[in-house]
Amino acid sequence: MNISRIKFVFIFLAFAFAFLFGTNLLLGQPTESLLGVASQGVWKATISTILSPIKIILIGPLLPFIKFLHQDPDTPPPFFLLGFAFYWTILALIIHYVIGKIKRTD
Repeated sequence: MNISRIKFVFIFLAFAFAFLFGTNLLLGQPTESLLGVASQGVWKATISTILSPIKIILIGPLLPFIKFLHQDPDTPPPFFLLGFAFYWTILALIIHYVIGKIKRTD
C-alpha cells in the first residue's frame, strides 16, 4: 500500500480527532485526564486504562500547551484544535517516514 504523505496526514488527523472526541464523549473525561479515576464506573475505568497509552502519545506532550491555554477561561476552542492539529501533523509525518523506511528495507 503506497499512500501519499498528504493523504496519510489527513487520514491520521481525522482518526486522531475522532478518537479524541469519541473517547471524551464515551468516557465523559476532560482532555487532561489520561488515566481512569476511581469515581468512574468499572467499565469506564477499564476502557480508560486500556486507551491510556494511546491518549498519552496523542495528548501527553500537549499538556503544557493545554494548561497554558486554560489560564484564560475564555480561550476559544480553535486554539486547542490548532494545537492538536499542529502536533498531530508532525507526529503523522514522523510515522509516515518510519513506515516508509521500514518498507524500503524489506
